[in-house]
Amino acid sequence: MTGVSTRLATYLDQRRRLGEPGIVPAGLEAGEILRLVRARATSGPSKPAGIVSVGARGAGVVSDDYEALRAAAMACTRCRLADGRKTVVFADGNPAARLMVVGEAPGAREDATGLPFVGQAGRLLDLMLASVALSRRDSVYICNVLKCRPPGNRNPQPDEIESCAPLLKRQIELVAPEVLLAVGSFAAQWLTTSRGALGKLRGKVYSYQGVPLVVTYHPAALLRNPGWSRLAWDDLQLLRQVMDGR
Repeated sequence: MTGVSTRLATYLDQRRRLGEPGIVPAGLEAGEILRLVRARATSGPSKPAGIVSVGARGAGVVSDDYEALRAAAMACTRCRLADGRKTVVFADGNPAARLMVVGEAPGAREDATGLPFVGQAGRLLDLMLASVALSRRDSVYICNVLKCRPPGNRNPQPDEIESCAPLLKRQIELVAPEVLLAVGSFAAQWLTTSRGALGKLRGKVYSYQGVPLVVTYHPAALLRNPGWSRLAWDDLQLLRQVMDGR
């Protein structure tokens, strides 16, 4: 954990010193960035509560429809992934959030904990969101296209996505976010209905059922390909502009 945090903090500090905006809050030194990374790595994601009803955002009204959807997802056996999963990974974050982040599929850590984005990629996602003043715990709701882990973390198969799609579609309807952020190719392609490569899809504002949609690289891809970081930060700035109505 310490080695990962140190490398990530050093990397973020280097990118900031190269003049890339929005990576971490301005004015932090490398040691302070390290403490931020470690704090986010150890604080852990929050358990989602019930979803507020439409028109009652922030009022804490639990939706029976949402609880029914979650129960259906937890018991789902519509595809082969149900046979090998430890748990269904439904969601994390604030159910009343303005922003909904949609990833691709759970990994091993997510399958063990039942929460999305809890490994190294999750820690980087937390920092990416923090760079544009968004908090996983307070202002973001997070889920995946697939609710169950593909064996060996392989790519989702088309029939698996088709089986899970009704759950995600209904999840978006009930959460009713103001803005969507798709991270990774599979989430971006499903939400935009395009088969294009992510590099061709990013940099634009789309609409999913009338909800503004921004797409960007998956944090796991950024950890493997740090050269894409500037493009990802540009996407986050675009996301912030959409959320600010600019």
